[in-house]
Amino acid sequence: MNGIPVQVGASGISREVMREVIETYFDGCNEVDAAKITACFAEDAVHYFPEGTAYGTFAGAAAIAEGWRRAVDTLGSVWTIDAMLFDEAKGEAAIEWTHFKPNLGCHLRGVEWYQFRPDGRIGEIRAYYAATFPDPTVTRQLGGFDYAGRGYALHAPEVESRGRPRP
Repeated sequence: MNGIPVQVGASGISREVMREVIETYFDGCNEVDAAKITACFAEDAVHYFPEGTAYGTFAGAAAIAEGWRRAVDTLGSVWTIDAMLFDEAKGEAAIEWTHFKPNLGCHLRGVEWYQFRPDGRIGEIRAYYAATFPDPTVTRQLGGFDYAGRGYALHAPEVESRGRPRP
């Protein structure tokens, strides 16, 4: 790193390691290389997707690799990483990506939140898609993700009206 010491956060995982693992994972997906993909993940890793999507939840490194092999086979999938952010203290990263689907003539954009294990492998991915909302009454969230158990808000908090009437 040009003689500059690499600062590592409390997680012990540097941004350089997280970047390398994520880029290797995407290379493995694009190359349809199951060994390369699974090497990036803890054996019991989980990849969550928005509820109601075709993928469901991929549970386990082998299932993640198999899921992306199927996507390449059926959709001609190719992925790019468009932006990356890192939190070394927590061992977490967020990326923006594009999933091109040549066999369908379209693409999908989204963001993923990565949680790394102490050994530097990915333990969890949470995928969020850029999407329209044809039915505003439908809840949009990850399928199978334990929002309550992780301490996420389940109901709108009470807020001060700021001078406007509340419904």
